[in-house]
Amino acid sequence: MEDARHPVDLRPAWGPLLLLGIQHVLVMYTGSIAVPLMFGAAAGLPHETVALLIDADLLVAGVITLLQSIGVGRILGVRLPIVAGAGFSAVAPMILIAQQYGMPAVYGSMLASGVFGLLVAAPFARLTRLFPPVVGGSVITVIGLSLLGVGTDMVAGDDPSSPGYAAPSRLLLAGGVLALIVVLMRLFRGFLGQVAVLIGLLAGTAAAVPLGYADFSGAGDGAWLGVPGPFHFGPPEFPPAAVASLCVVMLVIFTESTASMIAVAEMTDRTLTPGDLGRGLAADGLSGILAGAMNSFPDTVFAENLGLVEMTRVRSRWVTAVAGALLVVLGCVPRLGSVIASLPDPVVGSAALVMFAIVAGVGIRILRRVDFDGTHNLLVIAVSLVAGMVPVTAPHIYDRLPDALRIVFGNAITCTALTAFTLNLLSNHLPHRTHRPGPQPSEKAPATPGEPAQSPSET
Repeated sequence: MEDARHPVDLRPAWGPLLLLGIQHVLVMYTGSIAVPLMFGAAAGLPHETVALLIDADLLVAGVITLLQSIGVGRILGVRLPIVAGAGFSAVAPMILIAQQYGMPAVYGSMLASGVFGLLVAAPFARLTRLFPPVVGGSVITVIGLSLLGVGTDMVAGDDPSSPGYAAPSRLLLAGGVLALIVVLMRLFRGFLGQVAVLIGLLAGTAAAVPLGYADFSGAGDGAWLGVPGPFHFGPPEFPPAAVASLCVVMLVIFTESTASMIAVAEMTDRTLTPGDLGRGLAADGLSGILAGAMNSFPDTVFAENLGLVEMTRVRSRWVTAVAGALLVVLGCVPRLGSVIASLPDPVVGSAALVMFAIVAGVGIRILRRVDFDGTHNLLVIAVSLVAGMVPVTAPHIYDRLPDALRIVFGNAITCTALTAFTLNLLSNHLPHRTHRPGPQPSEKAPATPGEPAQSPSET
């Protein structure tokens, strides 16, 4: 008898389930640990403390991924194939707060923003009509485009002055991994096609060994067991300005997650109700509370995994639940995390480029549903893309602005979300007088009552 459950709720056999879960972890791992590495370096934290942040980051991401995938009654979790991870939206404000108020204020403000997120999740979810394809498509497109630079830096190297920057061997290795993934996806429609990224990562790592790009010498440095302790930096502090800035960041995370959850629901043919969305956003808010207590970072839907769902067409939320469980294990077994962190950058970067490009493609596909006739939607999209890509193409353009404005305008996703939301609200939701253009020269003007219509020769 055929199972009548939705494909999102079906669980694959245990073997494929585990491999597909591992693939999700490998795809998102480097992007996830990049956030604590960036923050730790900017805040001047010692290596041991940065390692603690990474473990806490993985642990919280795993817990939130489990909640989003499995759910807790009518309280938490969107119940879609979603992997949560630390987003880049919070990094800049956290660095500024650390410099101005200290680390206890960073995590106190994050705790407060998490409580704020839980309180506003349900009301925010009722505003889905304000996130039509013109907004969601613009945000998803810029998420993919803005992250391409991250993958490119991993492939070529992040120091253009280095002699090995963009070396032909790095480019060849990355190109080979990319080609292998494409070939597997093109030739195999079954399980081999679904784990194409995992095969590409493993084959690329094997090829990187003789080229000298695989270094596992530090893979055994981490401890076998180690659960991050709460409030590592002392009792939390709550400066009002810092709390306000991270509450704004939480709203930005909600906007990003809303667009991503709508996109995943469309990919999986699952109806997304305001209640589902509210539970998903509540899980994001909870991530702020857990992050504030456990020295981590607020989570959002990870773009790499969104692209992986689209690529593999594996819609089961139990696959991402396994990925969440694996992330929890990695957060509690630092040595395993150090092994994955040793995967060669050109290999991981090439896979990431595929995922980010697919995310941008998903955004473009969403934009195809936008009604352009007699609307200002083309202008909304154009200005939103400009607003989002300016800080990507000119990273230092807003450096001289006040800190509060730099937090908003310096982040591509934040900028796009706020611009698209505002312009859509002004253009499509507020009452205004619309000028209807007259007939174009190629059109016949309609005849008025009692007057014959003009012939083409009379126009």
